[in-house]
Amino acid sequence: MKVIELIKNHKDGRTAFSFELLPPLKGTGTEKLFETIDTLREFDPKYVNITTHRGEYVYKELGDGLYRRELVRRRPGTVAVAAAIHHKYGLTVVPHIVCSGSTSADIEYALLDLQFLGITDLLLLRGDKAKHEAAFTPMPGGYAHTTELIGQVNAFNRGYFTDGTLIKAPGTPFSYGVACYPEKHEEAPNLENDLAWLKRKVELGAEYAVTQLFYDNERYFRFVEMARREGITIPIIPGIKPFAKMSQLTVVPKTFKVDLPQPLAIEAAKCKSDAEAKALGVEWCVTQCRELMAHGVPSLHFYTVSAVDSVSEVARQIF
Repeated sequence: MKVIELIKNHKDGRTAFSFELLPPLKGTGTEKLFETIDTLREFDPKYVNITTHRGEYVYKELGDGLYRRELVRRRPGTVAVAAAIHHKYGLTVVPHIVCSGSTSADIEYALLDLQFLGITDLLLLRGDKAKHEAAFTPMPGGYAHTTELIGQVNAFNRGYFTDGTLIKAPGTPFSYGVACYPEKHEEAPNLENDLAWLKRKVELGAEYAVTQLFYDNERYFRFVEMARREGITIPIIPGIKPFAKMSQLTVVPKTFKVDLPQPLAIEAAKCKSDAEAKALGVEWCVTQCRELMAHGVPSLHFYTVSAVDSVSEVARQIF
């Protein structure tokens, strides 16, 4: 069953639960990954997202003051991890397909692999710029915008490769969601412009959108209201991550370009330890999620990085 069907057909119209995982670091195996799934599985996840991470350049010392620049992927294996989770747990998996660091050929091969594996749900994203870039730069033969990536997936669904040749045995078409930003994408000049891009993604075929994490529900409610006025009718799923460490008081706004509400910031500043910050984060997140659920959101999507225990505690209290 497709993600959009899982969301809409969830029992009794109650809010569905889903979460996002990172592929394990290169060479570390899947033990921790499966531990996370085992921890959260009791809350009946409707689907699990698996992120994709581009390669980054590193400099390796060769001796005599010489260095060699190499492209390294610290977290490879998105397609394989999706297949492993699907096989082991029978869960619907949603691998991320990104423009960042990918050519159209890379994307085409990923689509073929996923189709062979029977995985047909995707989250389509532009992705982040490389660490060495001042601004996002597409790979030669790649894409600058998610809308271009959507175009390739749509063509694949119609039975055509990127060079225009016919796919002799097309499989089940992919369905896909996209990202959105209640506090606007950091590169967007304003929220209205950002919504125009979301509307275009919907016109091209996006079936739902998942938000960047946020801590202020009013920002989400305002964003959804603006989207509906623009004729965007797809489900807009809140992306949630519990506040978990004292350092996140400054790190979260800088990394994710989101604001912490003043009441949360004031209480976080009072914390004397990460344990206190974690407890505060759970309390805030429970209240936040209950308000979202009271407003009838179709699903809550949790970002689990460094927050698995917190997500588990929040889910235990709200589901």
